[in-house]
Amino acid sequence: MLLQLNHIYKWVNQGGRRVFLLNDISLSVEEGDFITIMGPSGSGKSTLLNVIGMLDGFQEGEYAFLDEPVHSLKEKHRSKLYKEYIGFVFQAYHLIEELTVYENIETPLLYKNVKSAERKALVADMLDRFNMVGKKDLFPSQLSGGQQQLVGVARALIAKPKLILADEPTGNLNSKQSEEIMQLFKELNEEGVTIIQATHSETNAAYGSRIVHLLDGRRDRK
Repeated sequence: MLLQLNHIYKWVNQGGRRVFLLNDISLSVEEGDFITIMGPSGSGKSTLLNVIGMLDGFQEGEYAFLDEPVHSLKEKHRSKLYKEYIGFVFQAYHLIEELTVYENIETPLLYKNVKSAERKALVADMLDRFNMVGKKDLFPSQLSGGQQQLVGVARALIAKPKLILADEPTGNLNSKQSEEIMQLFKELNEEGVTIIQATHSETNAAYGSRIVHLLDGRRDRK
């Protein structure tokens, strides 16, 4: 088992009452799964991804990742876990504007203290895989949306994560670019990477092996 969520509740207090962002969510994910989280805007998709990615906490419930009790780990241990095993792909790319394509892709390796020669080889490999060798010295603002998203995916992959979390990964892309990204996810999944994507797109959902529907922070048993 890669991860297990048991009865997760997350809420904010508004005007003296609790507004639930996640309401009694349980989910088991095996290594090699490709799971799609679907639901309307505001249903809790991004919140759930952020909880799984350890970027957000929660008030009640238990979360085990590779048998580690995430809910009771100290921040330092938790951050080591997600830097080691989790790669994020965001709709808004989240590239660092002041860094080149090369430097953006390299960033996760700096966190992991990978030696310089190995970093060069890994980045070269990614640039090659994504046909971006000629763009390695450009800055994000000089790239199209599709190219920026490819850099985001390359950055998520470079540290060889066990789990990729993708939040509307093709939200800003045209249909050809979307298909390229989803094909890539499919290949990665076939290589053994576990993927959890949040999407509105039925087309993207069809790439996954299982769909989890959310509505108002709950699992919607369709």
